[in-house]
Amino acid sequence: MERILKKVVTAKESGQTVRSFLQNEMGFTKAQIRSLKYLPRGICVNGEKVRVTYVLSFGDRIEICLEQGKSSEERVAPVSHPVEILYEDRDVIAVWKPSGTPTHPVASHKTDTMANYLLGYFSEKQEKVLIRVIGRLDVDTQGILLFGKNRTASAKLWKQHEQGILTKEYLAKCEGIFPKEAYKKEQKITMPVGKCHKDPGNSFRVNPEGKTAVTYYQVLDDHTVRLRLETGRTHQIRIHMAAIGHPLEGDALYGNGKRGETRAALAAWKLEFRQPFTGEEISLKRYPTWKEENCPG
Repeated sequence: MERILKKVVTAKESGQTVRSFLQNEMGFTKAQIRSLKYLPRGICVNGEKVRVTYVLSFGDRIEICLEQGKSSEERVAPVSHPVEILYEDRDVIAVWKPSGTPTHPVASHKTDTMANYLLGYFSEKQEKVLIRVIGRLDVDTQGILLFGKNRTASAKLWKQHEQGILTKEYLAKCEGIFPKEAYKKEQKITMPVGKCHKDPGNSFRVNPEGKTAVTYYQVLDDHTVRLRLETGRTHQIRIHMAAIGHPLEGDALYGNGKRGETRAALAAWKLEFRQPFTGEEISLKRYPTWKEENCPG
């Protein structure tokens, strides 16, 4: 499905070139504008395709086609399956991912992922979209997943992520007794994370030669911890909490859980971002299945 963004030029905005208007008034990057230039109906004024050097006048109707091309259905099979929708508008959709469900297809999971289920949802609505996930979650992690529904919206959301505007918060159940200061204020873990070539079963560990990894956490009660990430390394929360002696409950990879019996108690419970085009602030919360009571506000 094409997504057309429309805007009428005001008297104050007139006199600008299309390029300047797209950058200054609509927030497009230079790279995005270059991509739009080569689309058949990428940039139109008053129904006609124009160059980015075209000078706009008061009352001109500018139309930007944000998506042209194949839908995700042509690359990922749509599968009919219940999906919990937490938020949706014309540009983004947020869903709840259960533990044990992959984010997108991989070699061992071709049709049982959130991408398959989400495309099944759109197929039933007879909508063709090109979805892009904004930060995936590990298979064992439950939580809020955000998808862009067109190329430009996705790019804007990733920019928010880089700027710290799009933020995600996690809840975890951890083992062990925490020090008193961890209850009073947020604690910081700074340990590099990298591949562990000596142990093929645990491909990532705290590794002095790995990449910088920073995790912040605060204990809410005897077992529940609230966390946020400054970096996003593979299994970062699970690795860091295990490294300080507080592995996640049920974590068979880095903790004391038994393989095949339980899953790591970790959930991306809170997500905040801005609507890519209107700038509206959106805050989503959904408590994990293992903690329905006494959750933070």
